[in-house]
Amino acid sequence: MKFFIDTADLNEIAEAKSWGCLAGVTTNPSLYARTGGKLADFEPHMLKIAELCCGLPVSAESTATTAEGMIEEGRRLAALAPNIVVKLPVCEAGLAACRALADEGVRINMTLVFSAPQALLAANAGARYISPFVGRFDDIAEDGISQLADVVACIGNYDWTGKNVDDQVEIITASVRTPNHVTQAALLGADIATVPFGALKKCLKHPLTDAGLASFEADWKKVVEQA
Repeated sequence: MKFFIDTADLNEIAEAKSWGCLAGVTTNPSLYARTGGKLADFEPHMLKIAELCCGLPVSAESTATTAEGMIEEGRRLAALAPNIVVKLPVCEAGLAACRALADEGVRINMTLVFSAPQALLAANAGARYISPFVGRFDDIAEDGISQLADVVACIGNYDWTGKNVDDQVEIITASVRTPNHVTQAALLGADIATVPFGALKKCLKHPLTDAGLASFEADWKKVVEQA
């Protein structure tokens, strides 16, 4: 399973990229707002992310509410850099825009997916990536992992050749809150997990690793002192 980082913060992206395991970036309007960015700087900021992650897919989300608006904005975003993926919500307008843009060779990440039927509609509309949410189910005391399992199984049942850009459909596990979400997504065979920086750091940490490192350092210090 590949790791994307779910952020619009350039510093977080740069640090995660330095680890050598980053495969892409996803952003959305809320994440951009947290950076303090202004409307006029949105597209330049997406370009900065795309340049920082040259060769890696970077999802930039349309904020339009009509199919026509999504298509127009999607074309503009895709033209910023070759690694930009246009992110659209799964709704009537989003599906129509997805089909139109995919037919033009634009890669689409269909987001806010909460059910297998939504995922199947997105795949048929030409989505290159489909982003089912996990954590938001947990917020309402439902099982996000079981919903993800349905999406992975349903998408995996079919050959999408000819339907999508690059003839692929990859599942991006989104709304990831914990390392266990990552583990369960990988066990199900999800292609990607897009993880906030804080949760990504938690994936790296384990108390037994910390204890082992402390023990090694203490023992080596004794060796150095005896030299």
